[in-house]
Amino acid sequence: MKIVVLDGYTENPGDISWGPIEALGEVTVYDRTAYEESPLIAERIGDADVIVINKTPISKETMDKCPNLKAIAVLATGYNVVDYEYAKAKGIPVMNVPVYGTDNVSQFAVSLLLEVCSHIGHHSDSVYAGEWAENADWCYWHYPMIEVSGKTAGIIGLGRIGVNTAKILKAMNVNVIAYDAFQSEAGKAVAEYVELDELLAKSDFIFLHCPLFPSTQGIIGKENIAKMKDGVIIINNSRGPLIVEQDLYDALESGKVAAAAVDVVSTEPIKKDNVLLKAKNCIITPHISWATKEARERIMNTTAENIKSVIDGAPQNVTEKQDDFHNFSAKLNGLWYTLP
Repeated sequence: MKIVVLDGYTENPGDISWGPIEALGEVTVYDRTAYEESPLIAERIGDADVIVINKTPISKETMDKCPNLKAIAVLATGYNVVDYEYAKAKGIPVMNVPVYGTDNVSQFAVSLLLEVCSHIGHHSDSVYAGEWAENADWCYWHYPMIEVSGKTAGIIGLGRIGVNTAKILKAMNVNVIAYDAFQSEAGKAVAEYVELDELLAKSDFIFLHCPLFPSTQGIIGKENIAKMKDGVIIINNSRGPLIVEQDLYDALESGKVAAAAVDVVSTEPIKKDNVLLKAKNCIITPHISWATKEARERIMNTTAENIKSVIDGAPQNVTEKQDDFHNFSAKLNGLWYTLP
């Protein structure tokens, strides 16, 4: 079994082992190949039986140039970089990692909120710069210190991650309301379901934990921002295009939105002219909610299991099966599903 990893660096920059995959065949690992269509992709695949990717696009043209390709393993949950309909037509299973980082994403979401409320990093930097040593008083702060206890958090998308975030917030005495087209028992146990307009009007903090669909793209735009409380804080570590970035910038500049913290943006890596880079009171991190060592080890192990399932003749975590479920769930739940 010949296995080629086309963009392995973000999964494993050197702190974990490719051993689980290397045990399955002859493995070649490239740190990165291309994030746009390129002849280099097919060239590197060559006569490989299985390819492992994260963000490298796999198109119809690439698959046609690689007749020996038997399976595509994605080091992530999302698989939109693959023309999976064409892969399905060619009998090439596209396998993903359905669940690996629920706790990580919730942990990071709440961390973003706490950083906005306390500016821990900024104040630590100021101490190391000598400001505390030279200060006339025994303490100081550069930003208003915000207490989260007793506030209301609105979660848009109450799937596994949303439920987990709600549990953490409730432990901090935060009132949690949520909007999701599908109301689960797990969700009812940790939050009060409300309509979107009510959530926007009542929330001090808004968390985005919904998937990116045509119905959710731009859900945080000027029309919905106008319905929010003055001074709201917005947290997004789901998908960048959920936010209309120019509209968020305008709301931050006007003070309608007091602060925002995002781990995702519309185009990644972020473009130098992204308007949020100029916004005040906006924290941006480089899409790292998922990236704990523990989560990446789970991705590695599940990917190895996926590849072994191909060797055994019974591919698992095949996206067409999940897609059938997603389509059914979307019809049932008004275009929203509640998986992470």
